[in-house]
Amino acid sequence: MKKWLYIVLTLALFVVAGCSNSKEKNDNAGVQEGGEVTFAMPSDVVSLDPQGTNDVPSEKVRDLIYEGLITQDENFEIVPQLATEWEQQDDTTYVFKLRDDVKFHSGKDFKAEDVKASLERATDIAVASPRSYILDMIEEVNIIDDYTVEIKTAYPFVPILNNLTHGAAKIMSKDMLDRDYQAAIDASGADITLEEYYELRDKGGDEYEKVAAQIAGDLKTVVETEPDGTGYAKFDSRNPGESTIVVKNSDYYDDQMNLDKVTFKVVTETGSRLAELESGQSQLISSVQSANIDRVESNPDVTLLRSETVSFDYIGFNTTKEPLNDKRVRQAITHAFNKQNVVDGVYNGAGTPASGPISPGVMGYSEELKGLEYDVEKAKALLKEAGLEDGFSLTMVVNDDNPERMDTALYLQEALKEINIDLKINQVEWGAYLEMTSAGEHEMLMLGWSNSTADPDNIITPLFTTKSHGASGNRAFYTNERVDELAEEARRENDEDKRREMYEEIQQLIIEDAPVISVRYTENLNARVNALQDIEIDRYDLFELKNAGLEQ
Repeated sequence: MKKWLYIVLTLALFVVAGCSNSKEKNDNAGVQEGGEVTFAMPSDVVSLDPQGTNDVPSEKVRDLIYEGLITQDENFEIVPQLATEWEQQDDTTYVFKLRDDVKFHSGKDFKAEDVKASLERATDIAVASPRSYILDMIEEVNIIDDYTVEIKTAYPFVPILNNLTHGAAKIMSKDMLDRDYQAAIDASGADITLEEYYELRDKGGDEYEKVAAQIAGDLKTVVETEPDGTGYAKFDSRNPGESTIVVKNSDYYDDQMNLDKVTFKVVTETGSRLAELESGQSQLISSVQSANIDRVESNPDVTLLRSETVSFDYIGFNTTKEPLNDKRVRQAITHAFNKQNVVDGVYNGAGTPASGPISPGVMGYSEELKGLEYDVEKAKALLKEAGLEDGFSLTMVVNDDNPERMDTALYLQEALKEINIDLKINQVEWGAYLEMTSAGEHEMLMLGWSNSTADPDNIITPLFTTKSHGASGNRAFYTNERVDELAEEARRENDEDKRREMYEEIQQLIIEDAPVISVRYTENLNARVNALQDIEIDRYDLFELKNAGLEQ
């Protein structure tokens, strides 16, 4: 039986009933109307393109500018955003009804053509999006009318609604995308019109690949410099390496953002971010280091914001580099690493030791799953078995704006001396770090992954499948045919119990192959001045600033 899916019926009714008041200003008791806030972050925005990069600093900004068809509430339930309702017509077909009162920041009306243009762009090989795996199961996006769109997948894909809440599925204006493609065609000298390119893309084939390769290097100039979304904040300006500024969208279809302006300021040093907060130069900071918890909590003028996550931190091995292409070596290093000591000593008890990549609260997590235990003698035996008991050297890279990752690397450096491994550590600037590890120009690294759909597919597919080698997430360049096979099967499996069992098996295979050391399930630590009120932070560490304001 076909049934329109109202995830929360009363919410849907409220959205419809509230449209007539959508332009009214917020009336937040106790906070002043308007004002400006500076948000200090350790890393710069890498890309303003929703399909551009997987990094969290960029997503924090993009999440205010762009919106998706649907989103998630605090319980991971799917709720309306630009779509008001949706129907699953069969195993592969979904129809979405769209809001008819939304405008892009450019003033253009939001319509079904914008949905089609955005979702189809995600898998365009010219764009080469590292997030394409989020939407690569979509086979067709069909416009039924201006405010109805049909999405068809190539096969039954169970977490499709979760994936449509991901940042890669945010809707951009077709006008902006058309201008971006046209600029690339003009700059590259390609002998093709925009409409001809779209037709070629629909058909695929050698000619499409040829033209896509020709224009690829000139794409994204418009998308990066003139972001055009529907969010409650709109892009104002960017000074790379220093700041990105967003301002209130005064034409927002729902309650407007209370603040007039938010400046995302790059402050790399942890101590400097804290000083900014304590002096009032910044009213909000991200990535408080666990070593500074006491400092923040003892200050009566600021508040530490602690929140649960569905993220994990990991140390990755480039499995294509000798001797790390031998799983016995990776297992040995894992056995030499004491996770509990690191959680206690480096992270001061923030978070918990991780047994595998899937976090608590996400399907596939099991308390029965056991990782490779800390066992130095086992580590030595494995290296002897691999013929490497006399020792060797490795190099680990860490991003230079994260002291805790550096401290973890230093801990590992000391631990590996016990098994005759000399670990060298290189610190690299964040953007360069992502580029070099995407290209496989590393032996070991440390990163985190935020499962921003709350479905296990968004951990396993990007981090551990062959098709995701490089920028999509698999910076270990790990390949296991059984993992690839199970990951594809699990995407299509409707039986929840069977699906859970598949992800448990996948994790066991990953633990055995040891392409990564799952270090800890993380805890978000951020801080604000007490005068800044009404901030919400989700389990993906994204900030809801719509109602935020400074005390009167």
